[in-house]
Amino acid sequence: MRFTETPLAGAWIIDPEPFSDSRGLFARTWCREEFGRHGMDTRIAQSSLSFNLKRGTLRGMHYQVAPFAEVKLVRCVRGSFFDVIVDLRPDSPTRLEHFGIELTAENRRALYIPEGFAHGFQTLEDATEIAYQMSEFYSPEHGRGIRWNDPSIGIEWPVADPIMSERDASYTDLDTTKAT
Repeated sequence: MRFTETPLAGAWIIDPEPFSDSRGLFARTWCREEFGRHGMDTRIAQSSLSFNLKRGTLRGMHYQVAPFAEVKLVRCVRGSFFDVIVDLRPDSPTRLEHFGIELTAENRRALYIPEGFAHGFQTLEDATEIAYQMSEFYSPEHGRGIRWNDPSIGIEWPVADPIMSERDASYTDLDTTKAT
């Protein structure tokens, strides 16, 4: 695997290095030792799948607070989506900055998202499926969110008029005077 640090400290792009032959390909997508060598949290408490029927579906911007703050590893297994993270860590030099990347079934990339980041995505194709690995269990009472189009963050989403849940659409702007 190739590990490329994003502009937001602690967040990484992971590219598999496939071995190809006449049968197809094989690639490692997770290795506790390799992730650990890059200073990444290697705990996996839960894996989830998100299937999205329509292009333009937007989920986010979600995060969990302590003691259930979580690390996520996100990958596209079908279709494509625009993945976005926002650094909410109070002492981070990149606090309130965001990073976006297109993850597709074809590029097989993954995004490693450390604790203290809000996360969201917007699908670029119908029938897009996303696989998650998380370091903590889902805890609704520790779940939080910020508005997907908060002007203080300035994310440029690729598809206008997103399809969203009522919950995600009801999140408020981030109070930039507070930590997560």
